[in-house]
Amino acid sequence: MKKMFLKLVLLCLWRLDGVFGAEVKIVLKGDSVTLNSDPTEMKDDDQIQWRFRFKNTLIAEINKRDDRFTVYDDVLGGRFRDRLKLDNQTGSLTITNITMKHAGRYKLEINNKSLDFDLIVIVSVKERDSITLDSTLTEMKNDDEIQWSFENTLIAEINKRVDRFTVYDEVLDGRFRDRLKLDNQTGSLTITNTTMSLAGRYELEIKDKSLDFFLVVTVPVMEGDSVTLNPDLTEMKDDDWMQWRFEGTLIAGILKEINSITVRDDVLDGRFRDRLKLNKQTGSLTITNITMKHTGYYELWINTLSSSSYIRLIVYARLPVPVISSNSSQCSSSSSSSSCSLVCSVVNVSHVTLSWYKGSSLLSSISASDLSISLSLPLEVEYQDKNTYSCVLNNPISHQTQHLDITQLCHTCSVHCCGPTEAVIRLVLSALVGVATVILVVYDIRSRRAEGDQAHIHTSGSA
Repeated sequence: MKKMFLKLVLLCLWRLDGVFGAEVKIVLKGDSVTLNSDPTEMKDDDQIQWRFRFKNTLIAEINKRDDRFTVYDDVLGGRFRDRLKLDNQTGSLTITNITMKHAGRYKLEINNKSLDFDLIVIVSVKERDSITLDSTLTEMKNDDEIQWSFENTLIAEINKRVDRFTVYDEVLDGRFRDRLKLDNQTGSLTITNTTMSLAGRYELEIKDKSLDFFLVVTVPVMEGDSVTLNPDLTEMKDDDWMQWRFEGTLIAGILKEINSITVRDDVLDGRFRDRLKLNKQTGSLTITNITMKHTGYYELWINTLSSSSYIRLIVYARLPVPVISSNSSQCSSSSSSSSCSLVCSVVNVSHVTLSWYKGSSLLSSISASDLSISLSLPLEVEYQDKNTYSCVLNNPISHQTQHLDITQLCHTCSVHCCGPTEAVIRLVLSALVGVATVILVVYDIRSRRAEGDQAHIHTSGSA
């Protein structure tokens, strides 16, 4: 009867968002997040209180009547110290430099109503990479006991008293097989060759405290390509159900018991229209013709409302080929060397690095942030340099390279500049031309004088 009731609840909620009645906020460890209150501007008699779920602890409050704005950042062992900022216009609360200790439910009480926020703090890892979940211990003591769990299933434990270190990598259909490594000094857990099925909540229990780690697998994809988000199921069972959500909004789901397959590609202003394909056997979700609007967090729920997995999809724009140009006005010369100033540039890029290489050695680089900007990177080279240079634009999944042809770009410099060998040759040639000129002048003078003497003799003889 209980199982049937749950199925009826699921059917009722199947096409509804916000099942849990709380706004979900997802933030990377080390980033900041703002929990927004309802009013755009507070009234003169408003009273606001912000509470953290742990022991229903008051962490900030506003009393407009008394013009009082207070943050209690020393509570709970100081985990919020220097991290809370209140907006005195709207009452919104910003938490900076987020750590795992800040994950959980926050409650806003304003006048006679309340709002809930679920803050999910995540640790991100690229698919197939490794990650270490830190126990925060520098060294375990002789009586320490540690247990690591994934979604409430024990996967590793340490008992220092009996010197036992155990990994249970065959649980959960073997998804952790040959992927778990325990540090026998600190108790930290390393997960290797990470897949999407390993994304989720990890819990560390050590003595009288516990720490939660929410692991997100990051999947990079190029704009215009397709990607498949795979829950690593070989085949769904007859009573399985599954939901795929994007930033909290339901976009696809399967309910095997009634053979129901749902694709909601018209939500979120139609950004997924004609782009979603759901595999009814495995539950894999394929997104075709990816755009920048599809960057974000995809949430997977399977058979339970108590746990989920998050996949972070990062869409990268296709890279332009960098352009190398010379600045002839920057030509400089001396008796021993010549040089030319070059610039490698790209426009309208983000999440990229622009670099100059000499052969395979990195000379210099510059990076772009999240904003779409233009980048330029200068380089000074000698005209007669025989080394190979290249300018490289790259992001985490692709790159574009432009090789430098010094003879074409620095020819202006070569007109005015010369090397030491050429200078000597020119000096010798100039000297030879000077000597030849003197000889010709002397010869011309002597010839004219001889002609004048002959003419004088001829005139005397005639007389």
